Amino acid sequence: MAPATVDIEQIRAAALRIAGQVERTPLQRSETLSRRLGCELFIKFENQQFTASFKERGALNRLLVREAEGGVIAMSAGNHAQALAYHGSRMGVPTTIVMPRSTPNAKVEATRVFGAEVILHGSTFDETRQFTETTSAERGLELIHPFDDPWIIAGQGTVGLEMCEQFADLDVVVVPTGGGGLLGGVACAVKSLYPRIQVVGVQMERYAGAYRQFNDHHGNVSADTDAAAQARTGQSTVAEGIAVKSPGDLNQALLHQYVDKMAVVGESAVEQAIFDLLEIEKTVAEGAGAAPLAHIGAQRDHYRGQKVGMVLSGGNIDMMILSSVLQRGLVRSHRLVRLQVEISDTPGGLARLTSLLGELDSNIMDISHQRAFGGSSVRATLVELVLQLRGEEQQDTIAQALKEQGYDMTFVD
Repeated sequence: MAPATVDIEQIRAAALRIAGQVERTPLQRSETLSRRLGCELFIKFENQQFTASFKERGALNRLLVREAEGGVIAMSAGNHAQALAYHGSRMGVPTTIVMPRSTPNAKVEATRVFGAEVILHGSTFDETRQFTETTSAERGLELIHPFDDPWIIAGQGTVGLEMCEQFADLDVVVVPTGGGGLLGGVACAVKSLYPRIQVVGVQMERYAGAYRQFNDHHGNVSADTDAAAQARTGQSTVAEGIAVKSPGDLNQALLHQYVDKMAVVGESAVEQAIFDLLEIEKTVAEGAGAAPLAHIGAQRDHYRGQKVGMVLSGGNIDMMILSSVLQRGLVRSHRLVRLQVEISDTPGGLARLTSLLGELDSNIMDISHQRAFGGSSVRATLVELVLQLRGEEQQDTIAQALKEQGYDMTFVD
């Protein structure tokens, strides 16, 4: 029988149960990010699990205590699906995963490769959930919830247990939050061992159900409780791993008991955090995994001088999304810029411009003419260029040089 809640002893038992079957991931200090943020930042690299997510801990713990000898079923389009399929395959447990019909094929195949039966059903969360519950009853399959399950939560709590064992001198632990299984488990472990350590949960602004419920419960003034903010739920997000409307019932109780603060972050901040983790730490983070860094960066004055641990929860990011994040990051850092310049529409006009840009060590990535739609006269043409630069300082140098040569130019956002 499943316990009614989760405590430190269940988390310790989970750690013994899954030992040697999941990675004991490193908790490492980031020298560069620590200098940049003004705190001592320690990163828990859960993206180094075999399926690149912390979800393996809870999935394995749950499989090891399953109540029946038959197969299991779960509803998931992401990390929980891959974790359950992988460990189910290892243990010889038949696994069925129900995914919405809109699930990208890459995620479907990443789950099927472990031998799971994948069923695509439903266009909404409720349709998929109801079908999963019906199939579980009809086929006698044990239903494994992705986050609102005490065995799952206890397994995820082993992340916090390891962090405390690896570096007990932390002041704060920052954890990404969707359904609350990871945060609930980590907070229970950390607070049970070291009550002085603050635990902070981070959500996306567009999916801030746990944030609102936490602040309402604690009587805090929430910055995201108006109708317009709540209406944002359902929009797309770079952190789809924590795009959950509300936390599970078990997790709500754990959050209210053990968590000190809930925070929200925006899309652009998380995109920049993904970019920074790849460029500085040479590690791939999905949006959920980068959310803690986005929060710490936004609140650097608050965390200045503290020892801050963050959970990089996973690295399963779609390659097209990652490509877009990197391109947008290059734009933000002024290493990819768009420039409009008016030149005389005469032979040699374009050559003179490109020659000057070459002398200024800029690399032209793209170029186009706009004769009909731009230019101050019929003898002028507007040229739009995309340049690869070293950064903002080189952009300023180019602007000054072009103006000194008499060009009418502007950088376009």
